Amino acid sequence: MTLTAEPLRWGAALLLSAGYLLMCAGYVRRARARARVPAAPADWLVVYASQTGSAETLARRSAELLATGGLAARAACISSLDDAGLRAASRILFVASTYGEGDAPDTAARFAGRLTAGNDEPPELAHLHYAVLALGDRSYADFCGFGRALDGWLARAGATPLFERIDVDRGDSRALEDWQHHLGRLAGTIDAPDWEAPAYADWRIAERELLNPGSAGGPLFRVALAPVDGLLPTWEAGDLAQVSAPADPGHPREYSIASVPSDGRLELLVRLHRHQDGSPGAASGWLCEGAFSDDAVRLRLREHQRFRLGDNARRPLLLIGNGSGLAGLRGLLRARVQLGERENWLLFGERNAAHDFLLRGELEGWQGSGWLERLDLAFSRDQQERLYVQDLLRAQADAVRTWIGRGAAVYVCGSLQGMAGGVHEALGHIVGIDALERLAAEGRYRRDVY
Repeated sequence: MTLTAEPLRWGAALLLSAGYLLMCAGYVRRARARARVPAAPADWLVVYASQTGSAETLARRSAELLATGGLAARAACISSLDDAGLRAASRILFVASTYGEGDAPDTAARFAGRLTAGNDEPPELAHLHYAVLALGDRSYADFCGFGRALDGWLARAGATPLFERIDVDRGDSRALEDWQHHLGRLAGTIDAPDWEAPAYADWRIAERELLNPGSAGGPLFRVALAPVDGLLPTWEAGDLAQVSAPADPGHPREYSIASVPSDGRLELLVRLHRHQDGSPGAASGWLCEGAFSDDAVRLRLREHQRFRLGDNARRPLLLIGNGSGLAGLRGLLRARVQLGERENWLLFGERNAAHDFLLRGELEGWQGSGWLERLDLAFSRDQQERLYVQDLLRAQADAVRTWIGRGAAVYVCGSLQGMAGGVHEALGHIVGIDALERLAAEGRYRRDVY
């Protein structure tokens, strides 16, 4: 070995080592860069504005249908959609419920404030392609009002409709088939299964009790039902029962479930409705008077995600309602007792204590044993000046703020007209409208009103 060859070999080795190190460093940089890149956004965003869960269910089914065609799609609540999200998305499908007389669902309250023409200039959305499935009920004057307002706002913003808005009257199967057909064409698939509602099952009335004898209001019954086949299905507190009455089978009526499966039967609180000519309502008349223990009551259960306990199961709970709305609140309370949760505050209103203190023994029993930390009652006609549940809220404003401040969730069940509006206004006054909208968006303010 010569003395001159050794430095050359060392130099070559150093060059090779340096190259190897640079190559490794390059791999490391590329790996880190890949780790920092966020996941690619979904090709399709399916946004739902849901009150009782129907719109959410349809949105998730829509996203699943698109996925069968190989498209990346995800469902999201409208409460999470802001201008940045609108500008970032290129294709959005909206499934929008209308609540009451043209109102938006609670989760869409903040978004809905922008839809009135002249109230807020929409962002520039010329890049966006969209479609709207509007859910509603033709018996209301402003049929599909929120869905129609949303469609108009998107058009004013310059967005391009993929196809014309589809309006759905009380879950009309033909309208839903039309929507599914359009989505199948977008996904390039025609073999998606139909979105059929669960079948009705036969139930029988196991017990029926008049809860308000002598009341100035309509008779209100606790109706206990058991499945004819003896197989009790599962449900969660907050869910709904749909009853198909023989006199009007095409238009099922929904009732809040007042029991939990461990009770061994399904219970409803049903107000007997009478028309102006004195004839009973199709469903309430059947449940309260017409059906006997050997008659088949056609009934199916429906999930009501927006009124379940969900993430609120371990939070303090404010339960607010009136009349037959006690049904949904009772179901939640029974579930809370099972969970061992005692931080429950019920504010309930009816007409007269002597006749309308519904389920008095049960409520006072819960209060006495500590399952109801607070029980506040408003009997509107027991004093000269009318007193309603919203008045209880205002009188207890400091306590309401304290409960919400320590994480409480608020559930409201009962009449849309009068009670629900009055409670919403009172809560807005107590905590502020912006704070109330945030509670709704977080799922801490939930309503089942009718």
